[in-house]
Amino acid sequence: MSENIIAGRNSVAEALRSGRPVSKLLVQDGAKGGSLGEILASAREKNIALEYVKAEKLNKLVPGIRHQGIAALVAPIAFQTLDDVFAKAAEAGEDPFILLLDELQDPQNVGALIRTADAAGVHGVLLPKRRSCPLNTVVAKISAGAVEYVPVVQIGNIAQTIEELQQRGCWVVGADMDGEAYYDVNFAGPLVLVIGAEGKGLGRLVKQKCDTIASIPMQGGVASLNASAAGAVLMYEAVRQRHKAGR
Repeated sequence: MSENIIAGRNSVAEALRSGRPVSKLLVQDGAKGGSLGEILASAREKNIALEYVKAEKLNKLVPGIRHQGIAALVAPIAFQTLDDVFAKAAEAGEDPFILLLDELQDPQNVGALIRTADAAGVHGVLLPKRRSCPLNTVVAKISAGAVEYVPVVQIGNIAQTIEELQQRGCWVVGADMDGEAYYDVNFAGPLVLVIGAEGKGLGRLVKQKCDTIASIPMQGGVASLNASAAGAVLMYEAVRQRHKAGR
């Protein structure tokens, strides 16, 4: 379809704020309170059509999503390029900070990682075209609207992309359980952080292509963190080191 549906007040508000094309808002009959008034006022200012619908229609359009009485028909996410990501870093006067997701399938993890990437100042998120979660309404909802602000790049072969990033001066750190403790790993400078898929972790070839592997020591009975939690720990270690280094 030519349009996507996003739902939830944060997601819709961020879509409006970011300037993403919105063709129509679907508002639940009787919905009110919170940020809804501001959202509707913004939509009217932008001459966006409003359609009032029964809760059942929203439930059917976005099954399983807590829509909070509102959904929007929006243009699909505009994917960007690696050049765009490097340009964003250069414009900010910062070393590139890139997150590469190695075939993650769970929209909850992808959405949470994009949200953390936005908060941590990541310049771009790379997603393989194949065997990756689509940027659907669940991802948009979990990301709390961050998907509107973090450049997302669709890539082909992951190993070849890693090689290209290395040629462009980036240090590539993969997250895996058998790597070096993350607090002993260098995350400063031009960085690509690679997070592996749920369950299987990094692909064998992808792991081989990384410059180093970082692990998160586990002190309890559980063997590992999920992808989004591990990614958050490592992204903020990168933030700490980059801040300390003035990058």
